[in-house]
Amino acid sequence: MSQLVIGDLAVEVVRKTVKHVRLSVHPPDGRVRVSAPPNVSEDDIRALVNSRLVWIEQHQRRFADRQRQVVRAYESGDSVYFLGRCYVLNVEYKIGLPRVAVRDNSILHMTVAPGSDATYRKLVMQAWYRIQLKALVPPLIERWSAVLGVQVEAWGIKIMKTRWGSCNTRARRIWLNLDLARKPEACLEYVLVHELVHLLERGHNDVFYAHLSRVLPDWQARRDELNHAPSGHPAWEC
Repeated sequence: MSQLVIGDLAVEVVRKTVKHVRLSVHPPDGRVRVSAPPNVSEDDIRALVNSRLVWIEQHQRRFADRQRQVVRAYESGDSVYFLGRCYVLNVEYKIGLPRVAVRDNSILHMTVAPGSDATYRKLVMQAWYRIQLKALVPPLIERWSAVLGVQVEAWGIKIMKTRWGSCNTRARRIWLNLDLARKPEACLEYVLVHELVHLLERGHNDVFYAHLSRVLPDWQARRDELNHAPSGHPAWEC
């Protein structure tokens, strides 16, 4: 099995003794795979994938929607992730401001008011993730902006359905997905550098990937880890 990178898309290519090329998208993370005879060229595979991008995105969005529909209770004993590490959630009901803190490197302690429901506990967790990212990102922007020789005018964090990050090259503004707080820090750094490189080259072409490979030689390994590392879905256990 080999892998092709087509734009932002990582495509697994499996060579088989089959008559026709088959394109498929797999749950839960929308992994894209092409099964093809040995005599089909990479250019033909790229052309097929590019012709089906809308179909691929529709299926990936559907899988993402299914995951979001899973109700996370955020109750004591649940597994939660922060920077790629699994923690056991401990919820304490107590009058006062909501708080989240790491304890003993294995427990994420949440304090909320009595009567707080799952929706509110989720909002408290998301707010804590946002605070953590806002502390982690500025030093990374400062470092990598200097390495690349680019300037970021604005950046922010938001919940994104199908992207880990985005870059408005005209406004020089970067957005990062809130779920990156659940992923390893190396993955956060990869997404940020990826978006910063867009300030040098807008499209995903050879020039773009040359810049990315020059400053972050292991970007492919980080991307693979990003797309396969646990992110807090209930199906993953500690």
